[in-house]
Amino acid sequence: MQVTRVSVPVATRAPTGATNAYVVASGDGSATDGSLLVDPPARTPELDAAVESQNVSHIAVTHTHSDHVGAVASYAHETDATVWCRRGREAAFTTATGVEPDRTFVEGTTIPVGTGVTVLDTSGHARDHVTFVAGDDFLCGDLAVAEGSVVVGAPEGDMRAYLVALRRLHARNPGRLCPGHGPVIDAPRAVLARLIDHRRAREQSVLDAVRAGHETPETVTDAAYDKDISGVRDLAQATVVAHIEKLAAEGSVQWDPETGRVEPI
Repeated sequence: MQVTRVSVPVATRAPTGATNAYVVASGDGSATDGSLLVDPPARTPELDAAVESQNVSHIAVTHTHSDHVGAVASYAHETDATVWCRRGREAAFTTATGVEPDRTFVEGTTIPVGTGVTVLDTSGHARDHVTFVAGDDFLCGDLAVAEGSVVVGAPEGDMRAYLVALRRLHARNPGRLCPGHGPVIDAPRAVLARLIDHRRAREQSVLDAVRAGHETPETVTDAAYDKDISGVRDLAQATVVAHIEKLAAEGSVQWDPETGRVEPI
């Protein structure tokens, strides 16, 4: 399978200032069987050229955050491609993209491009998040990044699911990770292990803060981060809440989302 990455400048809070779109083709040098366009955030001449040269016949997204879907409708109308979305998320997909899906997928669905592109459930960063497996390449959206970490923020983000997704991919031993932001990851297991360790360390700092008497997400955030987060404080606090929700589900803390109070157990 041949995977082409096109970095597209777009309004995103990712440090790169761009989102990666991908075109997946058979890799045999022929575009007659069509190809799959993944996560088109906006139109650019480079992405237009890739779409045209690879005869895009299918379009799908790893998740429906705005910086991954901005050009879905435009390319769908231009190419008459089959538009896919996660089953049960049709209404949300239409709202996000402006186009109704033609087909839906679930875990294990194969999109008929080349030898097949298989859907893997990797919810956590978003409820509808998936990874597309094309041979040894895993198009993993916002599951992983080469440097730094991924925002998993409440109320949409689910930290328990996110860690499960990281461990699933680590166990699958992918050849490469093709992320939504930044460069392709050629050492997937090392990066996935780093992200797992980072989340476990952050969870411990959140738990330590609660046990030290911090009772609100605001004060827990202040205690849990030992670096300047002034430009991303809202994202950091949403991530702290996601950690608190995980700890509450596992019986480590008591959390009342209505009052916004958290206590140790």
